[in-house]
Amino acid sequence: MEPGDPGLGTKGAPRFFCTAGRGLEPFLMREVRERLAATQVEYMSGKVFFITCSNLSMMKKLKSAERVFLLIKKQFPLTASSPSKGKILHDLRRLISDDPGSWLNAISFWKNLLETDAQKEKPSQRASNPLKRKAEENEIVFAKKLKLEVQKNEEIQQEWPLEKQVEESALEQGDSNTGRENLQEKELQPAVEEAAGAPSPDFTFRVSCRCSGTVAKIFTAQEVGKIIGIALMKQFGWKADLRTPNLEIFIHLNDVYSVLGIPLFRVPLASRTYIQTTGLRSTIAWAMASLAEIKNVYYVGTDISDSQLLGAQDNVKAANLQDKIELLKVSVVDLPLPSECVDSIISDIPFGKKFKLAKDIKSILQEMERVLRVGGTIVLLLSKDHHRCLQDCGESSVPLNPQGNHPTDPEEKEKTIPSETESSPGEANNQECLDKMPPFGSLVAVECYKVSLGKTDAFICKYKKSQAAGCHPPEHHYIQNSL
Repeated sequence: MEPGDPGLGTKGAPRFFCTAGRGLEPFLMREVRERLAATQVEYMSGKVFFITCSNLSMMKKLKSAERVFLLIKKQFPLTASSPSKGKILHDLRRLISDDPGSWLNAISFWKNLLETDAQKEKPSQRASNPLKRKAEENEIVFAKKLKLEVQKNEEIQQEWPLEKQVEESALEQGDSNTGRENLQEKELQPAVEEAAGAPSPDFTFRVSCRCSGTVAKIFTAQEVGKIIGIALMKQFGWKADLRTPNLEIFIHLNDVYSVLGIPLFRVPLASRTYIQTTGLRSTIAWAMASLAEIKNVYYVGTDISDSQLLGAQDNVKAANLQDKIELLKVSVVDLPLPSECVDSIISDIPFGKKFKLAKDIKSILQEMERVLRVGGTIVLLLSKDHHRCLQDCGESSVPLNPQGNHPTDPEEKEKTIPSETESSPGEANNQECLDKMPPFGSLVAVECYKVSLGKTDAFICKYKKSQAAGCHPPEHHYIQNSL
């Protein structure tokens, strides 16, 4: 979808977008294609846009997404060569007044999604799952409220202190754009009045806003939220409710794009209801597991910390997986396992802040290499220091890429925003990191992604154990999960 278009895809199909942690976009792009049969999949930093016919129940199953939104519109940024308060204020209002139809279409489709989801959910299923019933209670209530008879907008006769303050400030600064903006507003008035006369659902709303770049230097996110809120109230007659609104409007403004959408769920997808004791962010954990080529397995989890093992045990019980997961208190450098008995290893190696490493990263990898069968997979979450240490282990070696070929010329990498047939954002990220990862003994790096953990960055690295003479695959399959 080109910037400036409303949130509609081919033949008017609604578009969605998900937010993701920085570096997880390639995982999310793969997942929406596989799980939702999504098309027209595109990405921006931290966001993936797509079209799908999937219902809310299917979207709730996404594991690499933070939140899911119905797209209202995506367009060029509001900034200008010489931005001013008056110009930005006018452009913010036009996000609503220029195309009120896109807002009404989005609200209508959002309402239908909620109603369909509420109708498909059988009462017996909700009664048998209290956690799910509680998590979806708000969405069902919203759907019922939206069935009320719609009414015409009423004229809002109220003074807006912030709006007046901004306008007065713009005039005091001698803003030359103000007169032109007033003229433009008068020209737009007929269309605005026509839209204002359209029927609108009677519900409350609030605006959540994130701003960066030029806009953030002129208005705070709170001020932008108020400006947008006032415009929506004037345009559609909606009522603001900051505590328990029926509808939330999400707006993200920066120097690259302006995105507006409606969150489809109250609770972020990353907040897993089945996880009792939180540890590593769930989206990162899922991304690592998705690389590990896990099939039908028996899991062995290890840690040296009693508190970590207790937390893991709580999660195992909550997920009812006691018959599939065994937890052991052992050191990762002295595993009580025979050589070449493990098919996959997933490990979030301590970064050395909360938990210290008794041995260096090389000793840990050597023990993992010992228990891993030939052809097996290791997926590690590495700190910058660990990643640098492994790079230094064999700087003279030339690593192979996932296809077994030598790295390609960086100048030949894809530089455009990918569509369905183009490379994903992770390919350049993966190749750049992979080019610097030499083999470690019989372990060959095949994938590497730089990801954000919030306050710090880390690397998800995947290794495969290469063939060695005299090695035979084990008769049983296990997975070693070093917590």
